[in-house]
Amino acid sequence: MPKKFIAKYSRWLHIYLSMISFIIVLFFSITGLTLNHADFFQKNTSITQHKGTLEPSWVNAPDTLKIKKLDIVEHFRNTYKVKGAVADFSIYDSEISVTFKAPGYAADVFINRSDASYSLMETNQGLMGFINDLHKGRDTGKAWLWVIDISAILMTIISLSGLILLLYIKKKRLAGIVLLFTGLVIIYVIYHFWGQ
Repeated sequence: MPKKFIAKYSRWLHIYLSMISFIIVLFFSITGLTLNHADFFQKNTSITQHKGTLEPSWVNAPDTLKIKKLDIVEHFRNTYKVKGAVADFSIYDSEISVTFKAPGYAADVFINRSDASYSLMETNQGLMGFINDLHKGRDTGKAWLWVIDISAILMTIISLSGLILLLYIKKKRLAGIVLLFTGLVIIYVIYHFWGQ
């Protein structure tokens, strides 16, 4: 009874979790390749620069608590359609720097506090930069980090349930185990001799 129960539910888990997570497994497989060859896609990176002046009262108040952070951020969002979360907002004696980050995207702003002039540099890495950052969970927010964690759990269950199923197929068990350890040896040899 326990053997039949384990085999039945391993098969159920393997089939249905494979179908549920098919797209995410495919996504992480493809982006694993694009990440491994990221240099090939760097030509798609574009850099845009802007200059301008803010309202002086927003930036030159002696009390840094009175700096109009929200007005500054919204100015760049509304004027230049800057996207992403504010990753850094630093106030110095003579300068303010603001950094916006999103997958495949960064915007850096430098504001002169004495005359409220600024320079903005946007770096856009295109579609490949976007999906590569999704793969890494870089600048994606907590919700996407949960997607990555859940995907890793699903892939682990799929792999283990597949291994359990193999152990229940007598005709293919030995060949499967041999191939499993052959794969482990090949990976070890490749890393040991060429991986460093």
